[in-house]
Amino acid sequence: MSEVLPGKVYLVGAGPGDPELLTVKAHSLLRRADVILHDDLVSEAIVSLTGPHARVINVGKRCGAKSITQAEINRLMISFALSGMDVVRLKSGDPGIFGRLAEELDALSSANVTFEVVPGITTALAAAASLGVALTDRRSSSKLVIVSGHHANGIEPLEKTDWSALVADHTTLVVYMPGRDLSNFSRQLMEAGLAAEIPCAVISRVSTAEEVRIATSLGELSGVATTETPSILLIGQAVGRARERVLAETPVRDFEAQAQVLARRFAGVDENP
Repeated sequence: MSEVLPGKVYLVGAGPGDPELLTVKAHSLLRRADVILHDDLVSEAIVSLTGPHARVINVGKRCGAKSITQAEINRLMISFALSGMDVVRLKSGDPGIFGRLAEELDALSSANVTFEVVPGITTALAAAASLGVALTDRRSSSKLVIVSGHHANGIEPLEKTDWSALVADHTTLVVYMPGRDLSNFSRQLMEAGLAAEIPCAVISRVSTAEEVRIATSLGELSGVATTETPSILLIGQAVGRARERVLAETPVRDFEAQAQVLARRFAGVDENP
């Protein structure tokens, strides 16, 4: 009986949601992989690109809900690969940005499983592109800081973040998974020394048909209506022109109606009685 040759694990970035933003390599791997282990935030449009022979498994962990553990995900990757299958571990955005990539690489290395990382477009870049702005600008924003509003167990809570050491007037701050209450960011960042006039933008479901863009300022951030997850928050002078563009592209009555719909939805009010 011939020995089964081990497969390979590809840790692939699916981008922010739009299938057209996939890399050519990511698309090719989806078509030929034996197993797809995808996060919950990977869009259905991208999951549907998998080959007809592939075994597709949702291993998502969303909003803190208990489903599958990281240890179980690691075990699945290793088990399938050692059984001779090529595995795509499909992650939203880029695998190396808040995707627990390092933990999975450690597990694969310990099991002597061959792997390859395939980068994807991270949400911050897609959000800036959607707004028509740059994340850096040599005239006003020479530094980019990326943080997460959601922390794994054992990591310092957001309330203890030393914002004054991270931000300044020449910094663009990007907050992944900022949550539904943005007033904390507004208060803490102004206490850290940022001016209330600093431009901000909140975008939910970046690059999808359900995308919602709201441009505001740091001082007005606490009054922003709740947006649907996943969302991202951009703060800094570099995103200043976003406000003019969003207002120009969205009629005021439609913009206000959209905000009211979102507010009712999260208050539990049915729009269709």
